This record gives sequence, C-alpha cells and structure tokens, in this order.
Amino acid sequence: MAELVNSIDTFEYDGLIGGCNPAVSTKNVTIASGAGKLVRGTVLGVITTSGKYTTVNSTNTDGSQTAKAILVYDVDATSADVITPVYWAGPFNREALVFGGTDTADTHEDALRDVNILLTSEQ
Repeated sequence: MAELVNSIDTFEYDGLIGGCNPAVSTKNVTIASGAGKLVRGTVLGVITTSGKYTTVNSTNTDGSQTAKAILVYDVDATSADVITPVYWAGPFNREALVFGGTDTADTHEDALRDVNILLTSEQ
C-alpha cells in the first residue's frame, strides 16, 4: 500500500498539455496490433479500413496519414490491439509531440486544428 501512495504523491510535469483553454477532452480508441511501443504524446491517425489508430505518418496511404488524436499513456501494441484513452481536443505543446517518419508539428497542425487540437509552444 505504501508504494501506491508514493506513486500518487509523485508528479512530474512533462509539458504535453499546452494550456487550459479550451478544455482537454479524452475518449477510448483501439491502437492497432503491430503499432509497436508508443509513448505518451504520440500523434495518432486512424486506419480507414479498421477504424484502429496508429502513429500518424504523412507518407502512409491507409488513412493514418491524417492526424486525429494524441496518446494519453505509453502503450505496447506490438503484438495485440490495445484499448487506451486519447486526447480528442485541447491545447498541446508542439515540442512535446511525437510523430512518425520525419513528420513534425508543422506537417499536421492544420489537420489537428480541424479536430479541435490546438498546438502551442507553452511550457
């Protein structure tokens, strides 16, 4: 029990959330098996045929080339689908986001704005 209390009492600000307005919202999605180990802050696209999410990469042609959400927690979807919460809207620090390939925040800023995810440079 002491370990649980110690874990709850510990907080490290990672700079992912870029403000408080508009409010951050979440929902659960399925990360596709084979997506690998993804870290908090990974920007996700949705595979059109399956409706499952994977790391966004502008060179993909399966629907996941368009940014739709941001991963809340680290997950391992190497060998099985994983249901996990994602950020669905809110302000996020562009420097704390993770993209696939050589993509950057600039690559996906317009698509993220279209789904109510706003990029900031706040720490």
